[in-house]
Amino acid sequence: MTHGPHDVPTAAELVAAVRDFLETDVLPAVDGRVRFHTRVAINVLGMVEREIQLGPDQAREHAARLTDLGVADDAELAAAIREGRVADDDALVTALEQAVRAKLAVANPAYLEED
Repeated sequence: MTHGPHDVPTAAELVAAVRDFLETDVLPAVDGRVRFHTRVAINVLGMVEREIQLGPDQAREHAARLTDLGVADDAELAAAIREGRVADDDALVTALEQAVRAKLAVANPAYLEED
C-alpha cells in the first residue's frame, strides 16, 4: 500500500493507537465525568478512524449517485427535491438510503447490524 508523502504509521493507525490507549489504559483508571468524556473521546476517534478508511470511497460513490440524479451536490439535490425536479421514485429513495447508510457506517456502524 502506498502512503504518498507520509511514512507509516498512517493517520488511521495513529488514531487507532490513541483510541486503544484510551480504552485500555485510561478508561479503567478513571471514573465519573472523566470516564464519560473518555468514552466520548473513544467514540469520536472511532468515527475519525472509520472516516479516514471509508471516506474516499464513500465520496466517490456519493458523487456518482448525485450525478445519476442529475445534481452536483447535496444542496442542489435538496433544492431539486423541494422543487419537484427529481422524480420521487426508487432511484431517489435508493440514493438517499445509500447516503444514510454511508453516514451510519462512519458514525455508528452498530445501527447497520441486522437483528
